[in-house]
Amino acid sequence: MKEGIHPSDYRYVVFKDMSNEHTFRTRSCVAAKETIKWEDGEEYPLIKLEISNTSHPFYTGKMKLVDTAGRVDKFRNRYKTHRASAVRPEEENTED
Repeated sequence: MKEGIHPSDYRYVVFKDMSNEHTFRTRSCVAAKETIKWEDGEEYPLIKLEISNTSHPFYTGKMKLVDTAGRVDKFRNRYKTHRASAVRPEEENTED
């Protein structure tokens, strides 16, 4: 490995999948604002994930819509007026 390009502040960090509450501990240098008490009684930095291997459809084999913070609803609301105006009046009256 090249010298001086890798971070030197690796420590144990707990990652928590918020969709199914699965937690795992590994070494990382990611910055964290929260902490959590782990199974061994020690307190570690906590990083919250929206999806992990225990909830991702590729690994679970289940298709699941992951809608964090109502993104699908926000999209539909944003383009609701566009969709309504896309139908032209002459297309509605097709009776000849």
